[in-house]
Amino acid sequence: MKYIASIDQGTTSTRCIIFDKKGNIVSVGQKEHEQIYPKPGWVEHNSEEIWKNTLEVIALARINKNIKVEDIAACGITNQRETAVVWNKRTGKAYYNAIVWQDTRVGETVNALTKSHGSQFFQDRTGLPLATYFSGLKIKWILDNVAGVREDAEKGEALFGNMDTFLMWNLTGGINGGLHITDVTNASRTQLMNLETVHWDAELAKIMNIPLQMLPKIEPSSKVYGHITSDAMKGVPLAGILGDQQAALVGQTCYQPGEAKNTYGTGCFLLMNTGTEIVPSKAGLLTTVAYQFENQPVHYALEGSVAIAGALVQWLRDNMGMIEKSTDVEALAKTVEDNGGAYFVPAFSGLYAPYWKSSARGIIAGLTRYVNKGHIARAVLEATAYQTRDVLEAMEKDSGIEVTSLRVDGGMVVNELLMQFQSDMLKVPVIRPKMIETTALGAAYAAGLAVGFWANLDDLLQNWGKDKTWKPKMKATERKKLYTGWKKAIKRSFDWEK
Repeated sequence: MKYIASIDQGTTSTRCIIFDKKGNIVSVGQKEHEQIYPKPGWVEHNSEEIWKNTLEVIALARINKNIKVEDIAACGITNQRETAVVWNKRTGKAYYNAIVWQDTRVGETVNALTKSHGSQFFQDRTGLPLATYFSGLKIKWILDNVAGVREDAEKGEALFGNMDTFLMWNLTGGINGGLHITDVTNASRTQLMNLETVHWDAELAKIMNIPLQMLPKIEPSSKVYGHITSDAMKGVPLAGILGDQQAALVGQTCYQPGEAKNTYGTGCFLLMNTGTEIVPSKAGLLTTVAYQFENQPVHYALEGSVAIAGALVQWLRDNMGMIEKSTDVEALAKTVEDNGGAYFVPAFSGLYAPYWKSSARGIIAGLTRYVNKGHIARAVLEATAYQTRDVLEAMEKDSGIEVTSLRVDGGMVVNELLMQFQSDMLKVPVIRPKMIETTALGAAYAAGLAVGFWANLDDLLQNWGKDKTWKPKMKATERKKLYTGWKKAIKRSFDWEK
C-alpha cells in the first residue's frame, strides 16, 4: 500500500488528491461546480453535480498517474462545512439544492430566535452564536419551505448531512445501505450538537423543529467507518472525515494547545488548538471541535471566521473586470506604494468574527480623486490582513495565549505582498509550509492514522517543513495609522441593512 487518497469537497470545486507517505502530492483530479444565486444573499449548489464530480475526480486522480486501487490504503473526506443538503434515503435524490454556508436567507429566523431565546443560550451549548452561517437553520428552512420534506423526515425517510455525510452515504452504497454518519468536527458546525456531551442536543432540535431521526450518527474524525462500493475506488476503506478548516489544522500539525493556523481561501479561517479544554469565547469567536482520533478524547479549538477573503479578489475579477485572473491582483497592487487612503470592508453577507453583524454590508471608504485601481487592488488584499488581525487579537484575549507566529495555507498564500503585509500587521512571523494543500493533507492524515499507514503523530510532524517565513518590517507608527483607518471603515459598514 503506497498511497492515501483525500476527497476535498470545497466551496468552488471538488478534488481528489493522492498523497505518499511523506505527505507529498502524487496526483490530483479537480472539477469546479456551478455557483447558484437564486436571489440576493442566497447561495446554492447542486448536490447531484457535486456527487458526479466526486466520482470523476477520483477517476482522474488515479488515471493521471496510473494508480491501482490496490495501491490505496485508505481514503479521507474533507468538506466545505455548514453547507446543508437534505435527501430521500429511498431514491437518493435531494429535495432541494444544497444551501451553502455563505447563504443568508435565514436572517429573519436568526432575529426571531435571538428575541425568544437569546444568542448566548445557543452559544453556551454549541460554542456558536446565532448566525445565518450554521447548518441547523438551513435544515429548518428546507423543512418549512419544501413540500413533503417534513412528512418524510418524521417517517425517517429524509436524511440531512453536510457535504461529508452526503458523499459518505453515496460512496458506501447510497440507497443500498449507505452509511449515514458525520464526524465530530462537522457535527459541531450544525448548531445542534452539545459541545460537552458531543451528542445531538434534543432541546435545540426541538426549538428549531428538526426531527432528530434525520441527523447522522456522530463518529470520531479518524476511524475505519466502512468501504467504498463505487467502482472508482472499490473496497478502499473510508477512514477519515474532517471539516475543511479542522483538516487544515491537522495538516499543519498544530497538535499542541496554543498552535494556530490561518487558511486563506474563499473566506479566511483562523483556528487555535485549545487541547481537551472547551474555551468559551467572550471576544466574538467560535468554540468548536478541532478533531478526535479514534479512542482519544475530543480536542477543541477557538475559531475566527472571515466570510470574504479570496472571494473579494474573485469579485474584483468577475464583477468589476479589473483583473483577468486572480493572480493578477498582486501585480496591480504593486503599481502603488500604499492604499492611497482607501479601505475596502468586504461585508457582502454581513461580518463574521469577531463582529457578528449580519446587518453590515460592503463599503469602500476613504476615496479621493487620487485613488486609482492599483490602490483598490491593494485595499482588497489588505482587507484580508486586517480581518485576520481582528480575529487574532480576539483569540489572544479569549485564550490568554500570545501567538508568537502564524502558520498559513490556502490559495492566497502564494501572494507575497499579502503575506508580508500580514506579518507587518500582526507583528509576528508568518510561516508558509512546503505543502500548502493542508486541507486535503489533514483528511489524508486522519484516514492514514486509522489504518496504520502512519503510526502516530510523530510521523506526521516529521512531514511538516517550512517553505518561507515573512518577518515584520513596518514601523509601529505606520502600523497604528493603517489599522486605525481600518477600524473607522469597519464601523461605517455596520447596520447598513435593517
